[in-house]
Amino acid sequence: MTDTLVRRLPGPDLLTHRDGIRQVYAEAFAEPPWNSDPAEADVYLERLAGDTDRPGFTAAVALDGDRVLGFATAWTSETPLPATRSYPRVSAALGAERTAAWLCGGLEVDELAVTPGAHGRGLGRTLLEEVTRDAPGGRCWLLTSVKADATVRFYERLGWRQATHPAPNGYGTAVFLGPRHPAGPDTFPPA
Repeated sequence: MTDTLVRRLPGPDLLTHRDGIRQVYAEAFAEPPWNSDPAEADVYLERLAGDTDRPGFTAAVALDGDRVLGFATAWTSETPLPATRSYPRVSAALGAERTAAWLCGGLEVDELAVTPGAHGRGLGRTLLEEVTRDAPGGRCWLLTSVKADATVRFYERLGWRQATHPAPNGYGTAVFLGPRHPAGPDTFPPA
């Protein structure tokens, strides 16, 4: 490995690495539980181009020379959370009051991906730290599948805490709060 550099980038600069991001996305999410088809990486790139315009958008990329080894993106959560994607299930699991206090206006980590060949180098941790370092009042959060055992263990090792149990209907989506998030475990919804 040559010198790997992790850089925080504004949206337009991140998009100059779109081919590498596409490759990392396709590799990182090909295995269970994600089982993403490589074409989904193209769909992600289309979404990413629009996401860079979101309020508070921030991103980081891990580079080995010109080769992208990983990336992370985050933005300021809308108030209220939109009625799209997994947000309705998240709101149902947390309740309106916790959703507003813990998530809305906080920094939502949308994607974190490292190419499998670069695992174990600390890149995921560094990328996550880069995009969350300015989270307002430490309020950063993310969603992941509880079926992704290695991913869940990774976040837990870094001090992220699962604030929900899997949402109803078997989706297995869970909210994780960042290590400096002010919500304490004693305020988490019961199992």
